[in-house]
Amino acid sequence: QVQLVESGGGWVQPGGSLKLSCVLSGATLDEYVIGWFREAPGKQREGLSCISSRDGKSHYADSIRGRFTISRDHAKNTVYLQMNSLNTEDTAVYYCATDCLQGPGVYWGQGTQVTVSS
Repeated sequence: QVQLVESGGGWVQPGGSLKLSCVLSGATLDEYVIGWFREAPGKQREGLSCISSRDGKSHYADSIRGRFTISRDHAKNTVYLQMNSLNTEDTAVYYCATDCLQGPGVYWGQGTQVTVSS
């Protein structure tokens, strides 16, 4: 059974950094594109970034381009999201999933809370 588990969330002051991890089990990174999403209170879930299973090519939403970096470690079957220059608008629950887009048949993790405040 395919499962994803996120970790690395927490509280950080504006301007700070966090690195999220998404561990995939029941499959390998060669089989799935992995995407990062977030859902802020009162807002729709937003796609942030994803990384190709084939060539490792990455894509970013305009809202986080230049501040967040997605990467992967095949040996650990893990995808990371390095988040820098965080601001209060980045406060949300962050999820990883087995696609760049939301839709049927996509596996999701349980989410990890990121809170940016002073």
